[in-house]
Amino acid sequence: MAEPRTISVPRDAAGQRLDHFITTQLDGVSRSRVQLLLEQGDVLVNGSHAKPSLKLRGGEEIIITGEPHPAPLKATPQDIPLDVVFEDPHFAVINKPAGMMVHAGAGNGDEVRSRNTLVNAILYRFKKLSSSGGELRPGIVHRLDKETSGLIIVAKNDAAHAKLAELFSSRKINKTYIALVQGALERQKGTISTAVSRDPVRRTRMTTRRSENSRHAVSHYEVIRRLDTRFGKFTLVRVRIETGRTHQIRVHMASIGHPVVGDTLYGAPSQLVERAVAPSSASRGARRNVEPKRLRLGRNFLHAARLEFVHPATGRPLELEAPLPPELAAFLADLNNPDRADSVNTSVT
Repeated sequence: MAEPRTISVPRDAAGQRLDHFITTQLDGVSRSRVQLLLEQGDVLVNGSHAKPSLKLRGGEEIIITGEPHPAPLKATPQDIPLDVVFEDPHFAVINKPAGMMVHAGAGNGDEVRSRNTLVNAILYRFKKLSSSGGELRPGIVHRLDKETSGLIIVAKNDAAHAKLAELFSSRKINKTYIALVQGALERQKGTISTAVSRDPVRRTRMTTRRSENSRHAVSHYEVIRRLDTRFGKFTLVRVRIETGRTHQIRVHMASIGHPVVGDTLYGAPSQLVERAVAPSSASRGARRNVEPKRLRLGRNFLHAARLEFVHPATGRPLELEAPLPPELAAFLADLNNPDRADSVNTSVT
């Protein structure tokens, strides 16, 4: 049980929200954690419970009875179905669905966020995993974004983890993705070698604007198919990455004006709207009252489709593949068949 902590509100804090003010008074405590303390009734203002949005007047006495710093999260096994593409005593390769986080973040302040991750699932399935990644990331050698599906390698022991990490760092693991991007790419194939760094303003984004923290990143793309549909033009591409920077393909494709479909963080629309079609004279009156069809994906159209590498223990070449998941295959069909799109929502969340 935490010792109660008392904070006196100065007069110059008048007008501030309660949760904002408390966050400024507690070092290393997030606003979401403060809001959770308020919701749980662990904060009293002049002896009474209060909402996070309470506007302070100055002169109040705040008593915090809960623990501002929660106990560190620890990954726990959870029975979640897994699509295991490859497994041996050294490592396994999983076809991760979109919508699943790989692991909980070290800064996540509530236990709920440490559930339903890939780590929870692999701990239940494989029991013992490498410890090199720490308590929150057992077995995790590399990552995929939450809304990216496809192949990810997990190590079963520390020796395998070290060898796999070396393969990644020496770029001896070939990673190929399938992406659908907005618009028509001019070239049949190309290479984007723009450095990537954290956006200094919007911290959830990466950027190709140069900074002292920029890291070298290389993506090679090749057109698979061009689509000219009633929802606009799109390009289905195969992308091979040499480096594995955060959001690399997403930020690289957006940087050349072709964001990944569904990727609203990097400028793609949240839904596609059917373009108007010139009606015939016979149907012109009827078409005026017809709403345009709309199509929404609900995730990024980005899939880690193929891994090629030499087995670190046996030396045997491995080529592993995962087909497009059903929601992406259905979305492609809907683009070319708008009569289905009016009622179909292919969201996986």
